[in-house]
Amino acid sequence: MTWIENLLTPVSSTWGGVLLVLVLAVTLSVLTFYAGRRLIVRVTTPESMLRHVLMSVLGPARWAVPVAVGLLVLQASPGSLPWMDGARHITGLLLIGLCTSLTMRALTGFANGVLARYPVDVEENMEARRVHTQARVLSRLAQVVVFLAGLAFMLMTFPGARQVGTSLLASAGVLGLVVGIAARPVFSNLIAGLQIALTQPIRIDDVLIVQGEWGRVEEITGTYVVFRVWDDRRLVIPLQWFIDNPFENWTRTGSALLGTVFLWVDFALPLAPLRAELERVVTTFPEWDGRMVLLHVTDTNDRAMQVRALVTAQDAPRMFELRCKVREALIDFIQSQYPGRLPRLRVDDLRLDDKQPLAA
Repeated sequence: MTWIENLLTPVSSTWGGVLLVLVLAVTLSVLTFYAGRRLIVRVTTPESMLRHVLMSVLGPARWAVPVAVGLLVLQASPGSLPWMDGARHITGLLLIGLCTSLTMRALTGFANGVLARYPVDVEENMEARRVHTQARVLSRLAQVVVFLAGLAFMLMTFPGARQVGTSLLASAGVLGLVVGIAARPVFSNLIAGLQIALTQPIRIDDVLIVQGEWGRVEEITGTYVVFRVWDDRRLVIPLQWFIDNPFENWTRTGSALLGTVFLWVDFALPLAPLRAELERVVTTFPEWDGRMVLLHVTDTNDRAMQVRALVTAQDAPRMFELRCKVREALIDFIQSQYPGRLPRLRVDDLRLDDKQPLAA
C-alpha cells in the first residue's frame, strides 16, 4: 500500500482532500464494475455456471467494490485525522457484511447453475431430483456457515467483544450449557440436513406418506421440509423428524407403482368374464403402463367374496386415476351384465311344518 500512500500524501492532510480522493476512487471503481459486468455478460452464455454465479452476486458486488476501494483509501490516509479510526472501523464492518452477503449469493448462484443443468420436468427425473436435493440442502447449510463466520469476523473487530466473550467462556459455564441445550434443535436440524443431503432418504418431488398424509416433497431448507399434501395443504416438518421417524417413500428407487382395486361380489358372479373385462378396459386407459394386469379372489366370508385387481402405472398420480377408473369400469360391468351378482343378504325359506307360514 506504499504507492497509494505516496499518491495520497499531497492531498490527504485534511478531510477535504481525503473525501476528494475517496469520491474519485469510488467513481472509478463503479465505472470499472459496470464495464466488467457488460464484458462478463458478453463472454458468458446464459446456461453457463459462471453466468449464474456472477448474476447472483451482482447485488452485493455493486456495493462491495466501492466500499473495498474506499477502505483502501482510508487505510492509506493519515491516522492522525479526527474520527479516522471510527471511519475505518465502520467501513471495515460494511465490507465484511457485504463480502458475507456476496459469498452467500455466490453459493445460491452455484446451486441455481447446477439445478439448471438437471431439469425435473422430464419423464425420468430420478437423477435430477437427487441433484436438486443435494444442491439445495448443501448450499443452504453452507450459507448458514458463511453467515455465522461473517458475524464472528464482525464481532472480532471489537476488542471489547473479545474480552466479554473470553469472560463469558471462563465464568459462565452454566449459561453456556443452557444456551447449548436451547440451541440443540437448531443444530440437530442442521446435522439432519447434512445427513439427508448425503444419504437422501427423501428428495425434492418425492411422493411420501407422512403421518397418514399423501403428498410430495415441495421444498427442503436447512432446517425443515415443506410437504405438499394432495389437497394443496402444506406440512412444515423439521428435518430431524425424518431421521427419527419411519415414513413411506413411494419414489425411493423409482416412480412406477403397483396398485390394487378391491370389490366385494356375490359367489355366483363368474370370474372369467370379469377378468376379460378388466384386461380389455385397462388397455383403454392412458394411465396404464402395460406392465401388469391381474384379477384374483383374495378373501371370502359368509356372504360374499373379495376380488382384487392389480394394475400398474408410471407414478402415483397416474396410479390414483387408474385405480378410480378401473373400479368404476368393473362396477359398471357388473351392474349392466350381472345385476344380481353384487353382495346381498340371503334368506332361506324354511317350512317348519305344514301349518306354519313361510319364514320372513
